[in-house]
Amino acid sequence: MSLRLRSLLTCGMLLALLLATTINAQTPQNRFEKQVQTYEAEDKTNPPPKNAILLVGDSQFFRWKTLAEDLPAFTIINRGIDSFQFSDILHFYDRLVTPYKPRMIVLHVGGNDVHNGKAAERVLEDFKSFVAKGRAVQPKIPIAFSSLTPGPGRWDEADKRKQTNKLLKEYIATQKNLYFIDLWDAMLTKDGQPREELWVADRIHPNHDGYLVRVKIMRPLLGRPDKKIK
Repeated sequence: MSLRLRSLLTCGMLLALLLATTINAQTPQNRFEKQVQTYEAEDKTNPPPKNAILLVGDSQFFRWKTLAEDLPAFTIINRGIDSFQFSDILHFYDRLVTPYKPRMIVLHVGGNDVHNGKAAERVLEDFKSFVAKGRAVQPKIPIAFSSLTPGPGRWDEADKRKQTNKLLKEYIATQKNLYFIDLWDAMLTKDGQPREELWVADRIHPNHDGYLVRVKIMRPLLGRPDKKIK
């Protein structure tokens, strides 16, 4: 093999390695690995309760810092991660969902999917994949899907978000042990505009009043309280 050919092959191999490294750096596994590991470390030092309600999803769960005081009578594990999409939840399913064997799962995800250009039909198919994974382990587990919300900061996506909610709601209505938590209309004014008082400064994420709207709507789906309030 000539020196020139060997040099070209070496350059090609280095380029391929660089490309593979770049692609790998963009995968969900690396982007969210640190937060997933943080949850796993917490579970080792403080084993999670059994038969809890599991919240899994995006920033609307990740940033819910008043959860314990908003739903004090329920045992809840929160595994939300900022910027999560459905593909990320499916990727990390065996680490964020399977270990807990919850009595119920509540999902809030899909808003980032729509924001990143995914069609409503894709969100529905990913939801079906999530349900299939859950039912493979716990065939009768109740799963509630929390609707996409009308944050004024993304009001330009309102039609796509409503369509996504519509498809999910219609599908869920045909299935056993699936529930739809409809937040959309409750977060709008009488004239159909976002209620500005329900959001933090970015106008995308709910403030405490926004979370209390969620609590009021989802509370009846959670069943009987399992904790005594002092």
